[in-house]
Amino acid sequence: MLHVKSPAKINLFLKVLKKRTDGYHDLASLFQTIDLFDFLSIQTSDKNSLVCNDPDLCCDRSNLIWKAVDLFNKKNNSNLKFAITLKKNIPKEAGLGGGSSNAASTLWGINELTGNKFSLQQLQEWSIAIGSDVPFFFSSGTAFCTGKGERVESLPLIESSQVWIAKPNFGLSTKEIFQNVYLDTQNPFVPSFYLKQFLNETMHDVNDLEKVALKLKPELLDFKEQLLSLGFDKVWMTGSGSAFVCKGNPSQMVPSFLTKVKYINKAKKWY
Repeated sequence: MLHVKSPAKINLFLKVLKKRTDGYHDLASLFQTIDLFDFLSIQTSDKNSLVCNDPDLCCDRSNLIWKAVDLFNKKNNSNLKFAITLKKNIPKEAGLGGGSSNAASTLWGINELTGNKFSLQQLQEWSIAIGSDVPFFFSSGTAFCTGKGERVESLPLIESSQVWIAKPNFGLSTKEIFQNVYLDTQNPFVPSFYLKQFLNETMHDVNDLEKVALKLKPELLDFKEQLLSLGFDKVWMTGSGSAFVCKGNPSQMVPSFLTKVKYINKAKKWY
């Protein structure tokens, strides 16, 4: 049996550049892994099974873990079966990439269990077939992601930071968020422009999806204002939400729904 860590991610910034002809959107975003983990235990078996500690998580064939198993079998020309146990700590529908991370960790884990036949680069290239965020989880842990998010440029850890994660008691649908993104004009800047702005400290905590989420769920604004009232320097939504990242030192005791995390890097060492 192989035990695998599956980290969450946050978006340090996220810009929506344009809508593509295939219906998706081109993005420019800086992804960062944090030390909030799901845990996977994987072993070969005579039948497929997925057990999770979260009774609300769908464990049928729609789960991205099974999409990773199916993808591996297709590329390996095999019909291998696995018994998988998932301990879920990353909130669902939060913009923290839990499902994508689980898929990447599964793909890595079953490759390791079956003799490490394929390279990390191959797994990363294949994983776009599962979802746009999945390739990121084969990176160093800090990466500039463009295209739909599948073009991944690993970077050194930009800063050693501790932040807080806060999620309201509801989630958001990524599909619904992107369906409600409306761009008046095509963005005039190339993606690297925004990375340079961030590195030069002229742009921070920008997430173009946040205003869409606030429009769809106005109660998110009250939640954000509650977080700001605690004394954090910056509060911004991660990914397509509904979780927020809070940076700085709160001026008062934080509620129990906030989780303190830190940035981590070197993905290969997590496994």
